[in-house]
Amino acid sequence: MKNYAVVFFLLFVAASSCNSNNTDKKLPRIAIAGLAIESSTFSPALTHEPAFKARVDSNIFKAYPFLSADSTLRKSANWFPTLQAHALPGGTVTREAYESLVNQTLERLKANLPYDGLFFDIHGAMSVVGLDDPEGDFIIRVRKVVGTETLISTSMDLHGNVSQRLAENTDLITCYRMAPHEDAIESKKRAVQNLVDRLESGKGKPAFKAWIPVPILLPGEKTSTRIEPGKSLYAQVDPITKQPGIIDAAIWIGYAWADEPRNHAVVMVTGDDQKAVGEAAESLAASFWAVRSKFEFVAPVADLNESLNMALASDKKPFMISDMGDNPTAGGAGDVTWTLTKLLDLPEFKSEKGPNLIYASIPAPELVAKAVAAGVGAKVEGLAGAAVDNRFAPPVKLTGIVESIHQGDIDAETEVVIQVGSIHVIATKKRKPYHHESDFLNLGLKPREADIVVVKIGYLVPELYDMRGDWIMAQTPGGVDQDLERLGHKRIIRPMYPLDKDMADPDLKARFMKASNQ
Repeated sequence: MKNYAVVFFLLFVAASSCNSNNTDKKLPRIAIAGLAIESSTFSPALTHEPAFKARVDSNIFKAYPFLSADSTLRKSANWFPTLQAHALPGGTVTREAYESLVNQTLERLKANLPYDGLFFDIHGAMSVVGLDDPEGDFIIRVRKVVGTETLISTSMDLHGNVSQRLAENTDLITCYRMAPHEDAIESKKRAVQNLVDRLESGKGKPAFKAWIPVPILLPGEKTSTRIEPGKSLYAQVDPITKQPGIIDAAIWIGYAWADEPRNHAVVMVTGDDQKAVGEAAESLAASFWAVRSKFEFVAPVADLNESLNMALASDKKPFMISDMGDNPTAGGAGDVTWTLTKLLDLPEFKSEKGPNLIYASIPAPELVAKAVAAGVGAKVEGLAGAAVDNRFAPPVKLTGIVESIHQGDIDAETEVVIQVGSIHVIATKKRKPYHHESDFLNLGLKPREADIVVVKIGYLVPELYDMRGDWIMAQTPGGVDQDLERLGHKRIIRPMYPLDKDMADPDLKARFMKASNQ
C-alpha cells in the first residue's frame, strides 16, 4: 500500500504542477492605437479633431469584431487599448488636431508600459498642415514611448503610403487586398493574428523586411481588384504568404490626391528567409510595373453632359452616375455644387413629371435648419454647398418642397430631402457619403425605383454596385479630380507613371529595412 501511496502522491504533484503552469502562463501585453484618414492636399477643406470620432479604452474593442470578449484572439493576450480615431476622408488635418490626438495616444501608452506588442491601425494617407509623412512621424513618436523591443504590427488601407520611415519602424505590416475594401476587417484581423503568433511562438520580430518603392501613381478607380489587371495582380499576394520563411506580403497602390514625396506605390514583404522575402518582393514589384499601362477605369467614364444623355436614354433603372471629382470618401470637400448646378439648369428636370432623379448629396446647414423649422410639405428656399470648395461653382439656390426629414445620423446629423422639379436633393447639416440603400430608405427615397441616382463617389461600393441598372463615372471637378494631370503635382518624386509615360524602367530591387531594435 505504501508503494501505491507514493505513486498517487507523485501523480498528484505532477498534475498540480501542470495546472499551475497552465494557470500561470504569462500572456503577452498588447496595446492598440491608431489614427486613420484619407486626406486630399488638393482640397481647400481642413479636417479638425471632432471629425475623428475618437474611441478610447475598452470602447475600441467595438471596432474589431475579432476581439470580442469571447474570441480566441481576445483571450490570447492582455490588451491595452489606448486611442483609435477614424475620420471620413477629407481635407488636410490641422496641425492642432494631429498633435492633440497623437499626444493623447502617447499619454495613454505611457500608462501601462511595458508592452510586448502594439497593434497600429492606420490608413496611411493622412496629410497634416506643415508635416510630411504624418504616419512616419507618428510611429517614431510611438517608438520613443514603447521602445524598440515592442513588436509593432501595422494594418493599412491599400490606398495608403508606406514611407521608408514607416517601413523601418514597424515590424509586421499588411494592407487590404481588395478594392472596394470588402476585406478590411479580415486584414486587420490578419495583422493582429500575425502579431499574436510571433509573440506566442517566441520568434518575435521578423528577420527581414523588404521594401520596394514603385513609381506609379494611380487613382483607386483605375486599380479596383474587381477587374484586370488589379484582380490578377492582387491574386498573387496570398499564395506568396504561404511560402516557407514568409510572414506577410502586400501591395500598396498609394494615394493619388496628395502631393508629398511619399505618394507612390510600394511593395513590402516580411519574413525570416532573406532570399524568399527578397525574391517575393521583387516578383510583386515587377508584376505591378509590367501591367502599369493596362489599368483602366473600373466603369465607363464620360463628361457630365455625356453621362446625363446616356442616363436619360437608358431603360436600365436606376442609372447611376458617380460624381467623382468631389467624392467625400476619397478626400473631396463634398460641397462642390458644379454638378448640381448643371442638373438644376436642365429642362428635362424642371417639371415634377420629369425623370425621377436622386442627388446625394450637398451640405447646406442653414437650409436644413429652415426645412426642419418649416416641416414636411412646406416650401423652402436657401443656399446650399460651396462653403468650403467654391472654386468651380458658387453656392446653389434651392427652392422646393420638403419631402422628408431625418435626424440623428452619425455623419450628417440632420438630413432633409428637397424636391426641385423632378430632382430629389438630399441636403445635410454635415457632409455624408451615401453608400447603403438604408441611407436612402431612411429618407423615404426608393433608389431602386428612381430613373437616375447621382451620388458623390468614385467606384460604386458593393451595395450600390449590386443595385445599379447601369452605371457611368462622370469626370467632374473637385479635390479628388480623376484627371491627375489637371491637379498639378509639384512635390512627388519624378519620374512617375503615368505622369511621365516614357520614363525608363526603375530599379525594383528589394531594399532591406533594419529591424526596429537594431
